[in-house]
Amino acid sequence: MAILAIDQGTSSTKAIVVEGDEVLAVAERRVRPEYRAGGVVEQDPEALWQSVLTSGRDAVAKAGATIAAVSLANQGETVLAWDRSTGEPLTPALVWQDRQSEPVCAGLTDHADLIHERTGLLLDPYFSAPKMTWLRREVTRQGVVTTSDTWLVHRLTGEFVTDTSTASRSLILDLARVDWDPELLELFGLGDEELPALVPSDAIVGTTSAFGGDIPVGGLIVDQQAALLAEGCIQPGTAKCTYGTGAFLLANRGSDPSPHPGGLATSVAWTVRGDTTYCADGQVYTAASAVRWMSDLGLIDSAAELDTIAAEDSGGVLCSPAFAGLAAPWWRSDVGASLHGMSLSTGRGEIVRAVLEGIAAHVAEMIDLGEAPERLRVDGGLTRSATLMQAQADLSQVPVDVFGSEHATALGAVATARLALDDSLSLDDALVGWSPARTYEPRWTAAQAAGFRARWRAAVESGLTGKDVS
Repeated sequence: MAILAIDQGTSSTKAIVVEGDEVLAVAERRVRPEYRAGGVVEQDPEALWQSVLTSGRDAVAKAGATIAAVSLANQGETVLAWDRSTGEPLTPALVWQDRQSEPVCAGLTDHADLIHERTGLLLDPYFSAPKMTWLRREVTRQGVVTTSDTWLVHRLTGEFVTDTSTASRSLILDLARVDWDPELLELFGLGDEELPALVPSDAIVGTTSAFGGDIPVGGLIVDQQAALLAEGCIQPGTAKCTYGTGAFLLANRGSDPSPHPGGLATSVAWTVRGDTTYCADGQVYTAASAVRWMSDLGLIDSAAELDTIAAEDSGGVLCSPAFAGLAAPWWRSDVGASLHGMSLSTGRGEIVRAVLEGIAAHVAEMIDLGEAPERLRVDGGLTRSATLMQAQADLSQVPVDVFGSEHATALGAVATARLALDDSLSLDDALVGWSPARTYEPRWTAAQAAGFRARWRAAVESGLTGKDVS
């Protein structure tokens, strides 16, 4: 059976048609967030919707197959207000990187421990509830305010739903009960809001005629959890990192919903076959967007030049890539990016390498906060950079296996759609088979990695305290 899987992401919407283990067709449309001063990161909802329609229709036309189901992977924490009767957006979409809701979080600091204990998340503008509250306070009281997946699914099917993995990224879901939390809703001033029904990822939620015929829609899941699933991280302790707009590390925690002891977030990975699996996750908010920053400055023309421009050694330059705030485990939205150790001999090659090593060092720090995996599975556009991948292996001191497809998120959505269509399938049965396209083994010794990371942590800590790195 052919599945149309739509990965609606931050910088593009990708649609693929998959039958068996074969990708029959791929179509992609770029969507560009608008970045403005004051931590504003917004998208045009209608542009997101049109990208879903055009990419999906193009993929179906190229595939020439009968589509059994449409599945959707979403950005997770991107929020908008919209009119439920017409489906018209009432506000821009606040992207997960948007920081305008920092005052909302500042006003709830006395409740941070309760929120963490109940939701597994840290109180931060990254998550969806602060954005929902900010839109209600500052923009409109009209319509409903939800994550982008609910709006897209409503436009496709007329239903008003969200899946449990997306809901777990909100700060208003009781993680153990996997249900909306009335006390937290009141804390965020959302107690009177109409909230979407919660559904598992293996549910058919409605039908759509947007792509021809009357096709079931099911297999809803957050993009990062979809990649975790596609890369076969279905056993506790297995982990992946996606290098897209940001870098997103997720590790399977099995049936454990307790708050992570090391400062990572805990979320629902997926709910299938009546059981909920949890994951620990941490983020580097800017990965490809940090590369775009270098491109905008003229240091590189594009990401394709990273390996040719990056110097063999950073010359002692260290980068904390907190261009949109410093995420796990520090959770300091007020801290910006920094470059340390530059001299008059520092050139663009050293800066490019320092940025890539900074991304890898941050990911390595998060890996060490949990039970370190035996191997790290990776996907995303920046895995094309051998410089970044080798730095990741060196600094993490584990082999790095590059996912053998460019479509990890969409393939995870394919798996959830298959589960929704066929009750007889197990989670493992639903996956598209894969083997690593490349593997990077650590070249640095453990002592070299430890020394670099100690210097890098000192650079990060100097940004928290305002002191120079000694």
